[in-house]
Amino acid sequence: MNKFEVRTQKKKDAIVKAALKLFQERGFVDVSIKDIAAESGVSSVSLYNYFGSKEGVVKECANVLMQNTVRMAKDILNQNMDYKDKLLKVLEICAEYDYQLLCSPGAVEDHILSSLYSENTNQIRIEIIQEFIELGKREGAIDSTISLETLLELLNAIGAVQSTWARAENYKEKMAELNRFLLFGLIGRSS
Repeated sequence: MNKFEVRTQKKKDAIVKAALKLFQERGFVDVSIKDIAAESGVSSVSLYNYFGSKEGVVKECANVLMQNTVRMAKDILNQNMDYKDKLLKVLEICAEYDYQLLCSPGAVEDHILSSLYSENTNQIRIEIIQEFIELGKREGAIDSTISLETLLELLNAIGAVQSTWARAENYKEKMAELNRFLLFGLIGRSS
Protein backbone atom coordinates (compact mmCIF):
# COMPACT_ATOMS: atom_id res chain seq x y z
CA MET A 1 0.00 0.00 0.00
CA ASN A 2 1.16 3.51 -0.74
CA LYS A 3 0.99 6.34 1.83
CA PHE A 4 -2.39 7.57 0.57
CA GLU A 5 -3.93 4.09 0.90
CA VAL A 6 -2.46 3.69 4.40
CA ARG A 7 -3.93 7.06 5.50
CA THR A 8 -7.29 6.17 3.97
CA GLN A 9 -7.37 2.81 5.76
CA LYS A 10 -6.46 4.45 9.08
CA LYS A 11 -9.34 6.90 8.66
CA LYS A 12 -11.78 4.10 7.78
CA ASP A 13 -10.63 2.10 10.81
CA ALA A 14 -11.10 5.16 13.05
CA ILE A 15 -14.61 5.67 11.68
CA VAL A 16 -15.60 2.05 12.28
CA LYS A 17 -14.17 2.07 15.80
CA ALA A 18 -15.99 5.31 16.62
CA ALA A 19 -19.25 4.09 15.09
CA LEU A 20 -19.15 0.82 17.02
CA LYS A 21 -18.58 2.71 20.25
CA LEU A 22 -21.39 5.19 19.60
CA PHE A 23 -23.87 2.57 18.35
CA GLN A 24 -23.20 0.50 21.46
CA GLU A 25 -23.74 3.49 23.71
CA ARG A 26 -26.71 5.15 21.99
CA GLY A 27 -28.03 2.93 19.21
CA PHE A 28 -28.33 3.71 15.51
CA VAL A 29 -31.11 6.30 15.50
CA ASP A 30 -29.53 8.58 18.09
CA VAL A 31 -26.12 8.70 16.41
CA SER A 32 -25.55 11.10 13.53
CA ILE A 33 -22.86 11.20 10.86
CA LYS A 34 -21.56 14.34 12.63
CA ASP A 35 -21.29 12.36 15.89
CA ILE A 36 -19.30 9.60 14.20
CA ALA A 37 -17.08 12.12 12.43
CA ALA A 38 -16.38 13.99 15.68
CA GLU A 39 -15.63 10.80 17.61
CA SER A 40 -13.32 9.47 14.89
CA GLY A 41 -11.54 12.75 14.14
CA VAL A 42 -12.44 12.38 10.46
CA SER A 43 -14.53 14.88 8.51
CA SER A 44 -18.16 14.17 7.66
CA VAL A 45 -17.27 14.59 3.99
CA SER A 46 -14.64 11.85 4.23
CA LEU A 47 -17.11 9.62 6.03
CA TYR A 48 -19.64 10.02 3.20
CA ASN A 49 -16.89 9.49 0.62
CA TYR A 50 -15.80 6.22 2.23
CA PHE A 51 -19.15 4.73 3.24
CA GLY A 52 -21.88 6.68 1.41
CA SER A 53 -24.26 6.83 4.38
CA LYS A 54 -24.76 5.90 8.00
CA GLU A 55 -26.18 2.58 6.80
CA GLY A 56 -22.90 2.03 4.91
CA VAL A 57 -21.02 2.55 8.17
CA VAL A 58 -23.23 -0.07 9.89
CA LYS A 59 -22.54 -2.46 7.02
CA GLU A 60 -18.81 -2.00 7.51
CA CYS A 61 -19.14 -2.39 11.29
CA ALA A 62 -21.01 -5.66 10.73
CA ASN A 63 -18.33 -6.82 8.30
CA VAL A 64 -15.54 -6.05 10.77
CA LEU A 65 -17.28 -7.92 13.59
CA MET A 66 -18.13 -10.86 11.35
CA GLN A 67 -14.63 -11.11 9.89
CA ASN A 68 -13.25 -11.40 13.42
CA THR A 69 -15.84 -14.08 14.16
CA VAL A 70 -15.07 -15.96 10.94
CA ARG A 71 -11.34 -15.87 11.62
CA MET A 72 -11.83 -17.34 15.10
CA ALA A 73 -14.36 -19.90 13.82
CA LYS A 74 -11.99 -21.12 11.12
CA ASP A 75 -9.21 -21.43 13.68
CA ILE A 76 -11.51 -23.60 15.80
CA LEU A 77 -12.62 -25.59 12.74
CA ASN A 78 -8.99 -26.64 12.20
CA GLN A 79 -8.33 -27.62 15.83
CA ASN A 80 -8.05 -31.25 16.83
CA MET A 81 -11.07 -31.62 19.12
CA ASP A 82 -14.49 -33.24 19.20
CA TYR A 83 -16.88 -31.77 16.63
CA LYS A 84 -19.55 -30.88 19.20
CA ASP A 85 -16.99 -29.00 21.29
CA LYS A 86 -15.87 -27.10 18.18
CA LEU A 87 -19.43 -26.16 17.33
CA LEU A 88 -20.26 -25.11 20.90
CA LYS A 89 -17.18 -22.85 21.00
CA VAL A 90 -18.11 -21.23 17.69
CA LEU A 91 -21.70 -20.64 18.79
CA GLU A 92 -20.39 -18.96 21.94
CA ILE A 93 -18.10 -16.72 19.88
CA CYS A 94 -20.94 -15.73 17.55
CA ALA A 95 -23.21 -14.90 20.46
CA GLU A 96 -20.44 -12.79 22.05
CA TYR A 97 -19.89 -10.69 18.92
CA ASP A 98 -23.62 -10.17 18.43
CA TYR A 99 -23.86 -9.19 22.09
CA GLN A 100 -21.09 -6.60 21.68
CA LEU A 101 -23.12 -4.59 19.20
CA LEU A 102 -26.77 -5.51 19.58
CA CYS A 103 -27.18 -6.01 23.32
CA SER A 104 -25.36 -2.98 24.61
CA PRO A 105 -27.46 -0.41 26.51
CA GLY A 106 -27.89 2.03 23.61
CA ALA A 107 -28.59 -0.60 21.00
CA VAL A 108 -31.11 -2.80 22.81
CA GLU A 109 -34.21 -0.92 21.65
CA ASP A 110 -32.82 -0.08 18.22
CA HIS A 111 -34.63 -2.26 15.70
CA ILE A 112 -33.07 -0.42 12.75
CA LEU A 113 -29.54 -1.23 13.94
CA SER A 114 -30.54 -4.84 14.58
CA SER A 115 -32.10 -5.16 11.13
CA LEU A 116 -29.15 -3.56 9.32
CA TYR A 117 -26.69 -5.70 11.27
CA SER A 118 -28.59 -8.91 10.51
CA GLU A 119 -28.92 -8.08 6.81
CA ASN A 120 -25.20 -7.53 6.53
CA THR A 121 -24.05 -10.56 8.50
CA ASN A 122 -26.42 -13.30 7.37
CA GLN A 123 -24.52 -14.26 4.22
CA ILE A 124 -21.22 -14.45 6.07
CA ARG A 125 -22.87 -16.52 8.81
CA ILE A 126 -24.39 -18.92 6.31
CA GLU A 127 -21.02 -19.55 4.67
CA ILE A 128 -19.26 -20.46 7.93
CA ILE A 129 -22.27 -22.47 9.16
CA GLN A 130 -22.24 -24.47 5.92
CA GLU A 131 -18.57 -25.33 6.47
CA PHE A 132 -19.36 -26.57 9.98
CA ILE A 133 -22.38 -28.56 8.79
CA GLU A 134 -20.35 -30.22 6.03
CA LEU A 135 -17.60 -31.10 8.51
CA GLY A 136 -20.20 -32.46 10.95
CA LYS A 137 -21.70 -34.65 8.26
CA ARG A 138 -18.26 -35.94 7.21
CA GLU A 139 -17.39 -36.75 10.83
CA GLY A 140 -20.76 -38.39 11.46
CA ALA A 141 -21.80 -35.87 14.12
CA ILE A 142 -24.68 -34.58 11.98
CA ASP A 143 -27.12 -36.92 10.29
CA SER A 144 -26.18 -36.82 6.61
CA THR A 145 -29.81 -37.46 5.59
CA ILE A 146 -30.91 -34.05 6.91
CA SER A 147 -30.70 -31.47 4.16
CA LEU A 148 -28.59 -28.34 4.45
CA GLU A 149 -31.75 -26.33 3.70
CA THR A 150 -33.59 -27.80 6.72
CA LEU A 151 -30.62 -27.22 9.01
CA LEU A 152 -30.30 -23.59 7.86
CA GLU A 153 -34.04 -23.02 8.40
CA LEU A 154 -33.72 -24.37 11.95
CA LEU A 155 -30.77 -22.08 12.62
CA ASN A 156 -32.74 -19.10 11.24
CA ALA A 157 -35.58 -19.91 13.62
CA ILE A 158 -33.10 -20.06 16.49
CA GLY A 159 -31.72 -16.69 15.36
CA ALA A 160 -35.23 -15.25 15.53
CA VAL A 161 -35.57 -16.50 19.11
CA GLN A 162 -32.15 -15.07 19.93
CA SER A 163 -33.12 -11.62 18.67
CA THR A 164 -36.08 -11.50 21.06
CA TRP A 165 -33.65 -11.92 23.95
CA ALA A 166 -31.69 -8.74 23.23
CA ARG A 167 -33.27 -7.05 26.24
CA ALA A 168 -32.67 -9.95 28.61
CA GLU A 169 -30.17 -9.34 31.38
CA ASN A 170 -29.09 -12.94 31.13
CA TYR A 171 -28.63 -12.97 27.33
CA LYS A 172 -25.34 -14.87 27.41
CA GLU A 173 -26.68 -17.53 29.76
CA LYS A 174 -29.83 -17.96 27.66
CA MET A 175 -27.74 -18.30 24.50
CA ALA A 176 -25.46 -20.88 26.15
CA GLU A 177 -28.53 -22.86 27.20
CA LEU A 178 -30.04 -22.64 23.71
CA ASN A 179 -26.74 -23.75 22.17
CA ARG A 180 -26.56 -26.77 24.51
CA PHE A 181 -30.15 -27.63 23.58
CA LEU A 182 -29.34 -27.31 19.88
CA LEU A 183 -26.34 -29.60 20.19
CA PHE A 184 -27.55 -32.15 22.72
CA GLY A 185 -31.37 -32.01 22.49
CA LEU A 186 -33.86 -32.76 25.24
CA ILE A 187 -32.13 -35.96 26.32
CA GLY A 188 -28.73 -34.37 27.01
CA ARG A 189 -25.17 -35.39 26.28
CA SER A 190 -24.51 -38.99 25.52
CA SER A 191 -21.54 -40.57 27.25
